[in-house]
Amino acid sequence: MRITKAILDDLTAKAKESPRLRMNLDLRNSAEDQSQRMLNAIEPESVVPIHRHQKSSETVVCLRGRVVEEYYDELERICTEAIELTPNGPVVALNIPAGQWHTLRSLQSGSVILEVKDGKFEPLSDVDILG
Repeated sequence: MRITKAILDDLTAKAKESPRLRMNLDLRNSAEDQSQRMLNAIEPESVVPIHRHQKSSETVVCLRGRVVEEYYDELERICTEAIELTPNGPVVALNIPAGQWHTLRSLQSGSVILEVKDGKFEPLSDVDILG
C-alpha cells in the first residue's frame, strides 16, 4: 500500500466529521495480523485520554501537521514532559516506553500520525486510563 496525500486528505475529512474528531486507518495485512499499525488523523479539539500500554511500547511518527505527545506522572498526575512532533521539525517521531502514561494533542488541523505497537490489539482497561 502506498500512503498518499489523497489517503491522508480522506482520513482528515473523516476525522473532521467524526464526533471524536479523529479517525484511524488500519494498516494490518489482515484481521489475523498480530501487529498494530495504523494512520490516525487527529483534529485540535479531539480529546485522547491519558493512558498507558503496559505490554507494548508505541512508536509515533508525525506525517503531517503538528502534534504534541505529553508524558504524565502517575502519582502526581501532572505532565512531566511535552514533546512536539512535526514532519520537518527537530522531532518527527518518538518511541513511548511500555507503561509510560501519555496522551497526544493535535496542534494543527489536518494532523496525521503513524502509530505502531507491539503484538495484537488489546483494548485499554480502566486501570490503563488515568482519570
